[in-house]
Amino acid sequence: MTETDIIIVGAGPIGLACGIEAKKNGLSYVIIEKGALVNSLYNYPLNMTFFSTSERLEIGDVPFMTVNSKPTRTEALEYYRRVSSQWGLNVKLFEAVENVKSEGEKYIVKTSKSAYRAKNVIICTGFYDIPLLMDVPGEDLPKVTHYYKDPNFYAFQKVLVVGASNSAVDAAMETWRKGADVTIVVRDKEIGQRVKYWVKPDIENRIKEGSIKAYFSSRVDAINADSVSINTPEGNVTLENDWVIAMTGYQPNLRFLEKVGINLSKDTIRKPEYSETSMETNLPNVYLAGVVCGGMNTHSLFIENSRVHAEQIVRAILNKK
Repeated sequence: MTETDIIIVGAGPIGLACGIEAKKNGLSYVIIEKGALVNSLYNYPLNMTFFSTSERLEIGDVPFMTVNSKPTRTEALEYYRRVSSQWGLNVKLFEAVENVKSEGEKYIVKTSKSAYRAKNVIICTGFYDIPLLMDVPGEDLPKVTHYYKDPNFYAFQKVLVVGASNSAVDAAMETWRKGADVTIVVRDKEIGQRVKYWVKPDIENRIKEGSIKAYFSSRVDAINADSVSINTPEGNVTLENDWVIAMTGYQPNLRFLEKVGINLSKDTIRKPEYSETSMETNLPNVYLAGVVCGGMNTHSLFIENSRVHAEQIVRAILNKK
């Protein structure tokens, strides 16, 4: 069994930042990731552009050089790979954490491949792995996806996009530009206010001119093999349909936090219990970092405003030593 000072669960940008901070301060550590390096970023749409500028995504004092001010998914993947290589980070990829149990003053972390022992555990598991479901008949059909990758797949097809966030708008615009017949269903009265400012006028103009059909204040009622049923303010509408891209959002793995023993708030936010200063949870020497700290409020924390969690946590660990 491998023993270290710190076990870090998750190799996203914040998990890597925690590893860097541990290494800078002479602490042994291991970063365990169930998928690829920065797995969530890898699963982003191929053509995605970040809202943040490159310098606000930097970690480990490594400059993030990009062609334009706002980096693309491809540039971010290369940057974090280069950071990991430059710092020589100890990362175990494609190894899922199955359980975390206390053993005296230390913790045993059991994975799909091995087991590790450490006094300190940092959980930075993000929120991109569990989609928020619509809970409608037919949502489990092969034509339905909660993850959008490449617009070319949908060329000349009848596509329904559900949602009004950045991911939904990107899917609608990109598939339309590849020749898809696109309809967008929006629960609210308008396109989301957080949509990137250089994209929002584009989608609104395409809707206004009729190039992309839109149903506002509406919801999907049912999905069938060759059609979808939509509940609109004017009544039910049935559309011919080939594919449904449901960009309805994602949630952190709160069940895993509960399994570990971390307290969650009783309201709908389900925010984990932790110190804002040290990031330590109700479990001694178990810390949270990154987006997972927000519970269901997944829009409150990003790479740029949670990079500091790594410094806070390692400082707290050193103070205890």
